[in-house]
Amino acid sequence: MSNVDQQIRTTVDELLKAISTKNIIAEPIEVGDSVIITITKVGLGFGTGMGEGRGMGTRGNGNGAGSGMGAGGAAGVSPVAIVVIHKSIPGPGGIEVKSLSPPGPIGKAIGDIASIIVERIGSKKPKSEEKEAPKA
Repeated sequence: MSNVDQQIRTTVDELLKAISTKNIIAEPIEVGDSVIITITKVGLGFGTGMGEGRGMGTRGNGNGAGSGMGAGGAAGVSPVAIVVIHKSIPGPGGIEVKSLSPPGPIGKAIGDIASIIVERIGSKKPKSEEKEAPKA
């Protein structure tokens, strides 16, 4: 394996560590009756390059030659939401998702729809709990 191949492999391996699941969804933290889980977003950039050239050389005789190569990358992790699970509240009502950034218009609409769906699911009774009305 060439030096460039090794540099690229090392850079990619380090970037893969940065985007592991543990960095996206943090370890749960228990606080009293609640469990808190942080959700993050990850940004990733990567690049490589190499070049070769001939120039005039130091004495102007045309014998100057050079080459260069490099690899680099960067990753950024930032929290976007917190999931709070209340142990004492059963079902979907015991789960809250709190955004850490203000939603845009589409995000707000999706959140509103999700809230309505959760409310409707929580308010429906299983068939075994429903009683038949007496027949006249």
